[in-house]
Amino acid sequence: MAPIIHLVRHAQGYHNLNQENQQLPDPELTPLGKTQCEELRKRFNAHDKITHLVASPLRRTLYTCLLSFDPVVKSGKKVIALPDAQEISTLPCDIGSDPSKLKEEFGELVDLHLVHEGWNDKSRGSKYYPTPSNLEARSRAARLWLRDLVSKAGDDAQVVLVTHGGILHFLTQDWDGVKLERGTGWENTELRSYEFKDPTGQDPDASLKETQPSWRRRRGSAIPLTETEQMQIRQAFQTQLDEETKKHERSRADTEEAVVE
Repeated sequence: MAPIIHLVRHAQGYHNLNQENQQLPDPELTPLGKTQCEELRKRFNAHDKITHLVASPLRRTLYTCLLSFDPVVKSGKKVIALPDAQEISTLPCDIGSDPSKLKEEFGELVDLHLVHEGWNDKSRGSKYYPTPSNLEARSRAARLWLRDLVSKAGDDAQVVLVTHGGILHFLTQDWDGVKLERGTGWENTELRSYEFKDPTGQDPDASLKETQPSWRRRRGSAIPLTETEQMQIRQAFQTQLDEETKKHERSRADTEEAVVE
């Protein structure tokens, strides 16, 4: 059996409630979000097969992972926080907390050895500023890291990665179903399962492909998008992201200028 990567979008956070809440820094889950985690925990039937838990270091993804995969946590597995899996935008809701705060909040439940000072820097020129090349590079780095993780665990490895609606499209290189007004085609706590396209481990991009059972469960007999269609949606998504990033930068600059005055 080939290793499986279960990709999950986080449960509902307070920033999902309205546009104003996107100004909240690193928000946590809503009561509905916690209920969504409980529902995912009940419907996921492979807790005993999970070899690794991984999540973006933002609080909503860490809590989604801890709550949704509680049986795995109780078996003694820590959640590995992976900075390259953080969300793409520069909005306050998508800026993570400092490592010291995360350590204080999550203690020994989360492995923070990959989370260094500066992981939450999304300023222009940083690794996590959302240019196309940066987004593609860190998505590739995340896939390579995952492939290395499962290669050490054997063919029966099954990894859960809890992350975000935007970066999931870059990780999977799949833009099918994207709703530009929402910035994603994934629902809260939606889970899709993937394998690596190249089972030999030689693919320099470590590209993923959705498993047939996962595709059939959510799309039935639908035909996947062509490469041209994928590229068109990808370009429209990036155009919107660029516009939103510039808008946020202008707003932040105006606020800072007003404070100085």
